[in-house]
Amino acid sequence: MKAIIPVAGAGTKLRPHSYTQPKALIPLAGKTVLSIIVDQLKEAGINEFVFIVGYLGDKIQDYVKSKHPDVQANYVHQVDRQGVGHAVRLTRDLVGDDEVFVVLGDSICEYDVKEIVNSPDSMIGVGKVEDPRGFGVAEINDEGFIERVVEKPQIPKSNMALVGVYKIKESGLLFECLENNIRQGLRSHGEYSLTDALECMIKADVKFRSFKVESWFDCGKKETLLESNAILLKKFAATNKQEHHFENTVIVEPVSIAPGCDIKNSIIGPNVAIGENTTIDYSIIKDSIIGSFSNLFDIVLNDSIIGSDTNLRGEARSLNIGDNTSIDLG
Repeated sequence: MKAIIPVAGAGTKLRPHSYTQPKALIPLAGKTVLSIIVDQLKEAGINEFVFIVGYLGDKIQDYVKSKHPDVQANYVHQVDRQGVGHAVRLTRDLVGDDEVFVVLGDSICEYDVKEIVNSPDSMIGVGKVEDPRGFGVAEINDEGFIERVVEKPQIPKSNMALVGVYKIKESGLLFECLENNIRQGLRSHGEYSLTDALECMIKADVKFRSFKVESWFDCGKKETLLESNAILLKKFAATNKQEHHFENTVIVEPVSIAPGCDIKNSIIGPNVAIGENTTIDYSIIKDSIIGSFSNLFDIVLNDSIIGSDTNLRGEARSLNIGDNTSIDLG
């Protein structure tokens, strides 16, 4: 079985960070979105990956090579972004007729990956949402099989959203449906969606069993990224417990502080993730994500995302600052 991970999106809702960093590599609870996904799949026995990359794709390749040298990694480039369906179609020559496990690279789900991988059925992950109009939506029968999927319906008949996890046995038919939709120009909301291809497969009598994820973390915009960071810091606290010895500094768990950081005269936490080799002095930081190789002095941060290689001085309350930035708020 091969895993397909689309990570070619522009990440417009995470700008300015996504100008210089793919959203799949935005730091999260001491890891990255991509690393959490890859680790989940590796633990379930999947070792062959196809990454669909686009803008800043070289950073994805460098990251995978550095952090996951043990996996067999293949890359396809989606130069013209026309949707997830279009992206997955580009992997056909690499996948062939193998079963595939498709996981979108901008969300993290908690579920029994090994159970889904070993299931005899094709499977689609779902989660209940309050307003399903912004998602692909599944209509599910009493036996748990999916009768219909619709991309972002105006009048949803279900509140069960597709969470971006798909185990597909009939990959040959998947690619046929994708090609037919592209050939006929069948778009949903201006893009070739994977949901439309799955609906094509359902009409061809493929049985998809639904499974509910335990948790679903949306990492596509600032507010949900910070919320996910806080939840995952608590989740990883037991396994990532650190001994902190910083001068005249109070650490309020949960936090994740990467190696090489120099912190003094500060209060850090709760719910703070700090990248490697960052310097912090005379600052108070909570509910925030700080990138690597940054310098923060005399600053108060709350609900903020600070990119890498950033210099920040002065006082502030809520910021959303990309990489390679220098700001003096004094």
